[in-house]
Amino acid sequence: MDYEFIRDVIPMFAQAALLTLRLAFIGILFSIVAGFLCAFVRYEKIPVLKVVARVYIELSRNTPLLVQIFFLYFAFPRMGIKLSAEQSAIIGLTFLGGSYMAETFRSALEGVSKIQIESSLSLGLKNYQVMLYVILPQAVSVSIPGFCANIMFMIKETSVFSAIALADLMYVAKDLIGLYYKTDESLLLLSLSYFILLLPVSIIANYAERRLRYAQFGNN
Repeated sequence: MDYEFIRDVIPMFAQAALLTLRLAFIGILFSIVAGFLCAFVRYEKIPVLKVVARVYIELSRNTPLLVQIFFLYFAFPRMGIKLSAEQSAIIGLTFLGGSYMAETFRSALEGVSKIQIESSLSLGLKNYQVMLYVILPQAVSVSIPGFCANIMFMIKETSVFSAIALADLMYVAKDLIGLYYKTDESLLLLSLSYFILLLPVSIIANYAERRLRYAQFGNN
């Protein structure tokens, strides 16, 4: 193990980690919005839109992210839509993550007891008040494990961004292996980099789940 090499290339991995984190953050943020909208449409069974949401979810979940970003980066320019590598990565991650978030949110919404909803309506609450004060607080708690698992999944999926020449963690590791044949050292730093990125998410997820459960949300 060449520790001097590891010391010299740590700044490269740090810079790549920042790029990976930035793209993941933007993609996750957009996927939360897309996922909630799709989940709401399917939960409320809005005509036409629920079919569109269902088709989107099935298409997204049954195609690899690598294929999606290849389509965005290489096929779209042939149709007159030119996207940068970063734009393709963010849109692809949003497209994939939104479907997983949608299913997580939908199952959480549907997990709220119908009796509670009917009781709330019988007390005179309007539909939006039931959603805001009864359904959402419990759905948020129920969705925490799946939500955090989706975030971790999406961060790990950023490893395919190197395929469109984005200098993320995977790109740097493969570049160093190709240039210097330092396979063990590069893979060690790659593994540690993803571990450092994902560990805080796991810790926060466990803490948030315990706190919400302690507050009695999500326990019907």
